[in-house]
Amino acid sequence: MIATLLRRFSIVLVLSLFLAACRASATGPAPTLPPPSESPTATVASTPMAVMVNGEGIPVGEFEAELTRYRAAHPEASLDQATTAVLDYFVNELLLAQGARAAGYALSEEDLNARIASLEAQAGGAEALAAWQAAHGYTADSFRQALRRQVEAAWMRDQIAASVPLTAEQVHVQQILLYNEEDARAVLARLQAGADFYQLAAAYDPLTRGELGWFPRGYLPEPAFEEAAFSLPPGQVSGIIQTEAGYHIIMVVERDANHPLSPDALLTLQYRALEEWLARQRQQSVITLAP
Repeated sequence: MIATLLRRFSIVLVLSLFLAACRASATGPAPTLPPPSESPTATVASTPMAVMVNGEGIPVGEFEAELTRYRAAHPEASLDQATTAVLDYFVNELLLAQGARAAGYALSEEDLNARIASLEAQAGGAEALAAWQAAHGYTADSFRQALRRQVEAAWMRDQIAASVPLTAEQVHVQQILLYNEEDARAVLARLQAGADFYQLAAAYDPLTRGELGWFPRGYLPEPAFEEAAFSLPPGQVSGIIQTEAGYHIIMVVERDANHPLSPDALLTLQYRALEEWLARQRQQSVITLAP
């Protein structure tokens, strides 16, 4: 099975790793990993590894057990798709855990033991937890290692999330959305002839009146729309902006250099910060797969 692993990685982190606890406090920039050494010291030589990141690996048994769970949850995914998704998850988790250690985070044995004791209680006792570990490809030692890695990764994820400021330059935008170019050109001509933007926006969208609210750079999925919005002074009407949704004509109602982020915008910027951090770490890391 390991011989079929794909040789490319996308920057995808299982959402449960990110969404569990994005803290809403600003700190300094998230730390980065030091360059990998030529002779990594974290290798467990006696255990076959499915993937290695800077000398630290995921055992084949843990990888295959996770792959089995992923395929059960996503029966529509091919083996290659499932394998890539699980690889991405583990590579990202290792990078985050290594980043936590580089930043000085250290999970004590007491804290780790307390977490395991809590899991034992939830499972129904030590024997029940041991049975679960065996069924999911863990030994007692490998389970401790995996749990430590997950806690470290979660800590690092939270530092990256907390590095995103709670305010940002933002624009308040309204739009007129049309679904063919001919209509869009006709509306733009009316606006250029002096028609009132707000009245036209309300006529084409009586429910929302074209209101898009406030948003920062990096929030929208359409770069052309965002670029146009941030290039306009308040009160000026744009040209026609074509996206997958249709043909937009927009007007910036207000601009604020330091506007509070909405919860959704903050979460989006935190997720992008995480993606960018992981992309940088991948570029400077040594990632190898089992032959």
